[in-house]
Amino acid sequence: MTVAASRQRLELGVAHFSSIALPPKEFAVVAARAGFASIGLRLHPAFPGAPFYELPVGSHSAQEFKTIADGEGVKVFDIEFFVIDESFVAASHEAIVAAAANIGARRLSVCGDDRDGGRLAANLSEFCALAARYGMSVDIENMGWRTVRTFRDSVAVVNSCGAENAGVLVDGIHFFRNGASIDELRVNAGKVKHVQLCDVRGPAPKTSDAMIAEARSGRLAPGEGELPLKDLWAATESGAAISVEVPLVGPVDPDRHLKHLHDCVLGVLKPDH
Repeated sequence: MTVAASRQRLELGVAHFSSIALPPKEFAVVAARAGFASIGLRLHPAFPGAPFYELPVGSHSAQEFKTIADGEGVKVFDIEFFVIDESFVAASHEAIVAAAANIGARRLSVCGDDRDGGRLAANLSEFCALAARYGMSVDIENMGWRTVRTFRDSVAVVNSCGAENAGVLVDGIHFFRNGASIDELRVNAGKVKHVQLCDVRGPAPKTSDAMIAEARSGRLAPGEGELPLKDLWAATESGAAISVEVPLVGPVDPDRHLKHLHDCVLGVLKPDH
C-alpha cells in the first residue's frame, strides 16, 4: 500500500490493516503525521466479518476523504482486499473499483483461493480488464492458507492470466514463511510491483490457523525480527512500491504505532555507508 519508491528517496506507504480501526480520513491524517507518503485502504472485507469502509463515488464521505488526503499530501496507492475464489465474479466489484479510482488509487490487491487454476487465471484476467478500464492495475499476494500459497504460485498465476496490468505483491511474512528465496525474487523481479514489509521471529507456523494468527496478530515492525528485509528490497526493481503492514495489537496509540513503523522501515532500508 504505497507510492513507488526510488532508491535515492524512499516514499513509504502504510497498509490500512496497520490501524484498521481508523476510518479512512483519520487514517490519512495519522499516516501523514507519521511521515508516510501514501496509504492503502480497505474498501472490501478480506474475509467474512472483517472490518472495511465504504467511499462510494459521489458520496459526501468520498469527497471529504479526498479533501483531507489532498490537504495532508497523502496519496492512495492500493485498495484491499479481494479474494478470487470459485465464486468470484469480477463485474460484481465494479462499484468498489470505481470508488477506488475516484479517490486516486493506482492498484487493487487480491489473493487467489480457487483450486481450478484455469478459472482462477481467467477471473484474475477479467478483474485486470475491469481495473484497466479505470486506469488501475492488480497485484496478487500469496498466503500460506490459500490456494495461491507461495511466491512461485503468484508468479505462475500472473503469467497464466496474461494481463499487462497484473503484478505480484510480496509481503514479508507470506514470502519467507512459505519457502521463497531472494534468488527466486531476483529472477522474477519484473513481476513484483509492490513490496509490503513486516517482520517476525521464530519457526514458521505449520497449520492454517497458526498462519492466520501470525499474519493478523503476530507481525513485528521491520527490523524487530529475523527476516532479511534489506535483501528483499534490494532484490526488487526500482519501480516497485514499498509499504509496511503491521497490525496494531493491544492498547497502543495509532499515532505512536504508525510513527514507530515509519521509523523502523527507514532504519532497515538506510544505506550501509
